[in-house]
Amino acid sequence: MIRVLLADDQALIRAGFKALIEAEESIEVVGEAGDGRQAVALAVEHLPDVVLLDIQMPVMDGIEATRRIAADPRLSDVHVVILTNYGLDEYVFDALQAGAAGFLLKDTDPADLLHGIRVAARGDALLSPDITRKLIGEFVSRPPLTLPPGELGLLTEREREAVALVGRGLSNDEIAAHMVVSPFTAKTHVSRAMTKLGARDRAQLVVLAYESGLVTPGR
Repeated sequence: MIRVLLADDQALIRAGFKALIEAEESIEVVGEAGDGRQAVALAVEHLPDVVLLDIQMPVMDGIEATRRIAADPRLSDVHVVILTNYGLDEYVFDALQAGAAGFLLKDTDPADLLHGIRVAARGDALLSPDITRKLIGEFVSRPPLTLPPGELGLLTEREREAVALVGRGLSNDEIAAHMVVSPFTAKTHVSRAMTKLGARDRAQLVVLAYESGLVTPGR
């Protein structure tokens, strides 16, 4: 059973998502929050697999709530999916930097919402290659930050290459084809890079690829 926490300041929206989610036998809603601070508290209380979190909420916004959830070692297995009306804008990249596993539009199809919850619960990034490419092309325009040299030095040459390809929005199969390795080997390179860099998930690797300078906007 996948456990979901809903966080949105609009009760009608929460009710709609709850009705949809609980129609699925394998997913249940374990809590509802009307603001970001309550969302963090309920995440600690219920330890959900997935938090569906609105960006704009009172008391504490979704970005700060995401940051606190991602920073709490008790919540290391909790995956935040941002809910937004705004599509691909500056909030999305900020949310990924804060530790979100991905995002969904509030008007997404019900089937896509349920699929997204399952993807996030597995620990995979809810950030398709198409969405990643749009982020790269349209919303990642700030100068890259430089990670401490020691962090990049932990990666092998092939792992660095894999991180750069993740940052460009390639799937594991596409990375395998580019590197001329098996999909399993490509996944291994990505997984090891995530562990060495302390990335929570694939979405964080996209951010790190830019912060490290391995990928730059427009390349």
